[in-house]
Amino acid sequence: MFKKDEENEIETIIGPSVQVEGNFIANGDMVIEGTVSGSIKTEKNLRIGKEAKIFADITAANAVIAGEVQGELKIKDNLELTSTAKVFGDVKTKLIKIEEGAVLQGRCVAGEDKKARLEKIEEKDRQHKAKEKAPEALV
Repeated sequence: MFKKDEENEIETIIGPSVQVEGNFIANGDMVIEGTVSGSIKTEKNLRIGKEAKIFADITAANAVIAGEVQGELKIKDNLELTSTAKVFGDVKTKLIKIEEGAVLQGRCVAGEDKKARLEKIEEKDRQHKAKEKAPEALV
């Protein structure tokens, strides 16, 4: 993600001296070095620079965070927190990489969604309990 040959495909750049408020929606890669308040959504990759301060919920395919984020993160595939990252909020992603020194305060759900399997186990528990109660009702 964000290799040198891919930098030409960056669609949105918010520079280090920029402070903006609003809802940002993009189809391409985004790089944020400044301050953003609101929400951020991109269909592709997001990179948050070391000096960036984000007060927003974030949705992206992949993200690399080096700065500070306060908000909920929903990352479809890969999330990387560098050693300078500070994330305050809940995170949901398929794969997460956290470097030594990074801060993550919030609930983190990583991996494939296995809700269907959990429902099956709960159903088996209900069936088992029903069988245990059935003999008592006959007495």
